[in-house]
Parts: sequence; structure tokens; C-alpha cells
Amino acid sequence: MTRGRRILYHHRIRAEDGQAVHVRELIAALRNAGHEVRECALVPKASANAAPDRPKPGSASKPGFWQRLSLPRAAVEVLEIAYNQQGRAMLRAAAAEFRPDFVYERHALHCRAGLDVARQLGVPLLLEVNSPMVAEMQHLGRLRFPRRARRTERAVLGGADAVLAVTRVLADLLVDAGARPERTHVIGNGAVPERYGETARQAAPAVRARWNLPADAFALGFVGYMRPWHRLDLVLEAMQRPGLEPLVLVLMGRGPALEPLLTSARERGLAARVVALGEVGSELLPAHVLACDGALIPAINDYASPLKLFDSLAAGVPTLAPDQPNLRESIRDGDDGLLFRPGEVDDLTRQLARLVADRGFARELGERGRRRLLTERWTWAGNAERVIEVFDRLAPATPVGEGAR
Repeated sequence: MTRGRRILYHHRIRAEDGQAVHVRELIAALRNAGHEVRECALVPKASANAAPDRPKPGSASKPGFWQRLSLPRAAVEVLEIAYNQQGRAMLRAAAAEFRPDFVYERHALHCRAGLDVARQLGVPLLLEVNSPMVAEMQHLGRLRFPRRARRTERAVLGGADAVLAVTRVLADLLVDAGARPERTHVIGNGAVPERYGETARQAAPAVRARWNLPADAFALGFVGYMRPWHRLDLVLEAMQRPGLEPLVLVLMGRGPALEPLLTSARERGLAARVVALGEVGSELLPAHVLACDGALIPAINDYASPLKLFDSLAAGVPTLAPDQPNLRESIRDGDDGLLFRPGEVDDLTRQLARLVADRGFARELGERGRRRLLTERWTWAGNAERVIEVFDRLAPATPVGEGAR
């Protein structure tokens, strides 16, 4: 059994979104596995205990200064560059007391504080990367200092002792951006299967009853922030096709695409078949997911590892997602999920019809998805083990707690 490690966990996240979920879940899993984790951030995301909760959407708590800060894009990048000085100071101060075995950093634009301090301490840097940051920002037209950003990203990716990408697709992009192939590993997102246990299952029928669905309804759930590029309008079009009359779309979340979608549903005569629940608190979400007959990922970028995918697999709810390489890393079409050609309503309709027409097949698909998640250990506990395994292969002889001298 691996001895407990001392991990200095650095990030620059302000938002309360999927990024914050990742930070909380991984820190909790590492602590639950017996490792000491010191979070170093302007806006800490994890509590001091071993199992911090997920964020509660719709919470009345006030955001802090850094979360409320809104500036022109160029000013934001100037602050991101300037942050390195503060980040290095915070990391050095934490390390002086904590003496970490390694620095774990979530990659951020213009950020090299973790690399600089890890080198000063003489300990490894494990760099978690969730997107090709520079390429993504440039594609969105939001990069104001591209040459500096590329230079910093190449230095950090190339200098890290291990680069942890959330998908193989992303890992290949990172190698092109400067990461060393032999130091690049894939550790995707995960779930906590225990959240979908007996308590949540017992609560699910009452949750579903509040939706007032017809007896034969097939509830297709979507969880998340709704943006136009998700193309949820394709589901409305599919719902008008023959054979999909029992299909009901259950929306959990908000976003700029929600009101236009509800307007379109009314215009199509589908208002009674779209249930908009708003944001669902994290403590209630497992029962809501379990109350659904299927889970939908309508669209996703081509390198992501969507959190909602692992949650629906953990719940044993059959998952329908776009057929693209990053999702084929986790779903085998017709075996433990269904895939449809991205943006094609005819193929989406075909796959939805399979679920609606054969509820036994749908349930079996969900059960196989859950079994695969458990077998592959696509869980936060499994990810914590993988992080430590990567570190141990880097420095098998490093005495515990002797990294920072």
C-alpha cells in the first residue's frame, strides 16, 4: 500500500463550475486515500475536511472579490501574467511549512508559478491539463498576448515532470504544444458511485412523481449550463418524429439557451413535453439523475472529458452522446452507451428511438455502463490512485515529506 504523500495543490480558479468540482473531488479523494493536501489558491475550493461537498448551484452565498471581478480581456491577461509573482509567493510560503513531496497544478493561461516553485524546491511538478488553453482562447478570439501565452505554455508543458490530460485526444494536442510524450498521461474525470446508492434510489420515484409525467414517458435528462452550441433544439426536432411521442426532455440547469429553447418548444406544441427544473442542488442531483430513463450529452468539444458522462454512468442511466474520438474513449456504441453523429437530427432520432422502443435494452445499457465505470475505476478514488502512481514512478525513492528542503 502506498504511503501517504504530501501534495501542494495549486490552482487559479475563480468560478463555481465544473472546474471547481474537479478540484474538490480530487482533493477529497486524495485525502480519503490517506494523503495530505494543502490547497494553494486565491479562491480555495475545498474545505479542510476529507470529503468536501460539491458546489451547490443557486446557493445564496456571496461570491468573493476575485469571483466578482470583471475587466476587459486585455486587463485580465495582464493580471494573469502578474499573478505569477503572487502565486510563487503563496507556494513558497506554503511549502516552507508543509514540505511537499510534489506540486500538483491545474494548468492555466500564462501561469508558470507551479513550475518555477517546484524547480526551486527540487520536487516534481504534476500538471493537470483540461484543455489546449492557448489554442482554445485563440480560437475564441479572446487571446490578447498570443506570443507570450504560447511561450509560457510550451515552457510549462515541456518542463513539467508529468502532464495529466483528461483524454487521449487532448494528450496528443498537448504533445504538439510542447509536452513530452513520455511524460504525458491520461487521467479523465470521474464520479462517486456511492452517491447513486440506496438513499438516492429510494428518493428517485418521489422526484419523478413531481414532474407529472405520463405513465409511458421516457424522461431524457440534461444536466448543465445550456449554451446555443449544445444544440438542444435538435432534441425538439427529434421529439416531433414518429415513434418518439413518449419522449420528455428534462432540463436541469440554466443558461442563455434555455429561454429560446422553451419558446421553441411552445411554438412546436411541445411545451408539455419539456420539464425545466432550473438548477438542482448537488445533494439532490443523484436522485434527479436516477429519476430519468436516459441521459443526454447533446454536444461537447472534441477534447473534453465531461463530468456529466461519468455521473450518468455511475447512476446506471443509459447515456446518449456524440460520436467523436474523445467520447469513444469512454463509450462503446451499443454496448455501454449510444453514440450519434454530431449535429445530425436523423441519427439522434434513430438512437433515441432505440431507447424509447425497448426499455429493457435501455436499462441493460445503463447497467453495463455502470459496470464498466466500476471495472475501469473511472472514479475520483481511482483518479487519486492514478495521480500517486504517476508520482511514484517519477520518484520511487523520494522519502515521504522530504521533498522540500
